[in-house]
Amino acid sequence: MDTLSVSPQEVTQLLADWSRGDDAAFTKLTPLIYDELRRLAHHHMSGQRADHTLQTTALVNEAYLRLADQTNPSWQNRAHFFAVAARAMRQIVVDYARNQRSEKRGGGALKIELDEAAIVSPVESKEIVDLHEALERLATLDSRKAQVVELKYFGGAQLR
Repeated sequence: MDTLSVSPQEVTQLLADWSRGDDAAFTKLTPLIYDELRRLAHHHMSGQRADHTLQTTALVNEAYLRLADQTNPSWQNRAHFFAVAARAMRQIVVDYARNQRSEKRGGGALKIELDEAAIVSPVESKEIVDLHEALERLATLDSRKAQVVELKYFGGAQLR
């Protein structure tokens, strides 16, 4: 299947089949979703440092592993899947930012994994955590508005 010739309905059907335990559907789905995951990651990382060569790839790979590792996914449709993917990407960046802010690891020594270094700079860590905390506060007031902000900011959704 060519990614340009596949319809959103076909992707939704493959997601539904995967949710029912069809491993062959997951195998067919992988090349179809990878480009969209890269687009999401690229959009998310476009505001980050420009000197990272693995930034988008590292984020896509980590998000992909988290999505693929689910034992009983229950994807409602293509949009739901990519919303969850956008949230996973956001959580990966937030987790890294929190780790950057933590002074207790290694007695202040700087330890950075290669994939982490490719995602976020220490300067941006505070802003990412602050944004995440603001979204969590908004979600307690109005979860729908928090979802809209999350999809627009982290997922690059074109909302109408």
